[in-house]
Amino acid sequence: MTARLIDGAAVAARLRKEIAEQVAQMEAAYGIHPGLATVLVGENPASQTYVRMKHKACQEVGIESFAHNLPTDASQAEVEGLVHELNADPHVHGILVQLPLPKHLDEEAVLSAISLHKDVDGFHPLNMGRLAMRGRDPLFVPCTPYGVMVLLEEAGATFEGANAVVLGRSNIVGKPAALLLMKRDATVTLCHSRTRDLPAICRQADILVAAVGRAQMVKADWVKPGAIVIDVGTNQIDDPTAKRGYRLVGDVDFDEVKEVAGAITPVPGGVGPMTIAMLLKNTLRGAEMTIAEHA
Repeated sequence: MTARLIDGAAVAARLRKEIAEQVAQMEAAYGIHPGLATVLVGENPASQTYVRMKHKACQEVGIESFAHNLPTDASQAEVEGLVHELNADPHVHGILVQLPLPKHLDEEAVLSAISLHKDVDGFHPLNMGRLAMRGRDPLFVPCTPYGVMVLLEEAGATFEGANAVVLGRSNIVGKPAALLLMKRDATVTLCHSRTRDLPAICRQADILVAAVGRAQMVKADWVKPGAIVIDVGTNQIDDPTAKRGYRLVGDVDFDEVKEVAGAITPVPGGVGPMTIAMLLKNTLRGAEMTIAEHA
């Protein structure tokens, strides 16, 4: 059996088309353009690349974007002061502080300073808290786990009563993904570096989400036949035959696992494109909430 490919790039392209249409309708009906502000502190090349991609994606769907770059030695007061200015700016419906921040800054304090109604990354402690509580919903869901859930729906996943295993307990992916799966009535096991007999636990999973940042860690004998496998990892491995001298792989050994799984995401082209698509969707939601408040 060869797994069905879950094409995140195609799903993201469809979502972007829908978002562009909704942005145009919003402008025609209300004269409002959704606006996303990014805050980049320092000169981390990967962060610069991610921010550029986000601005390009905004431009493609008609969302305004505002770039704010601060030097590496920016003070806590400067970063939080900028966030407060953006909270008060009526043209900004979403604020994204690119992580990681330089080590001298208090990340939690910066994220907490973002208005709950503009927290399009979904990392505000109150949004995360609402995600964890039964009967409550966050205003925004973190973009990558949000994308994971959409891909699972595309793959036809049955959530209720399913055994779901999430590898990795980061605040950005692992924990919120586990909470979202619980909200859909899956029985969730959240694994980490201290988990005993990881392969045996993974083999119980109807839904397996890998987000640990270890190249090709998940092998075929870790996977239950027919399971849906979502690979969040993006890792560089040396490849002399590649133009850049390396290639990107996930946390799952794709070539092995695709012969066992029922459905699987590729790397690249799986979860990655979904993260930015969900950011655009969250920014549109921020603008919709603003319109509703003033209706």
